Amino acid sequence: MTPHAWQKSSYCSEGDSCIHMASTAEAIHLTESGDPAHSILGATPHAFAALIHVLKENPAHV
Repeated sequence: MTPHAWQKSSYCSEGDSCIHMASTAEAIHLTESGDPAHSILGATPHAFAALIHVLKENPAHV
């Protein structure tokens, strides 16, 4: 398995609670800097886009 090229969120200040993202043509991967190897969320690009759409439409639930 090819290791992911993680990118840290631009909204993250220095510290241990940052979101990192990696993507391929088949999947979007998210992890948290406190446990980057064990807590990885994966979704298809379509499902991830749907999640972002819902979060933008309902910001009070974030």
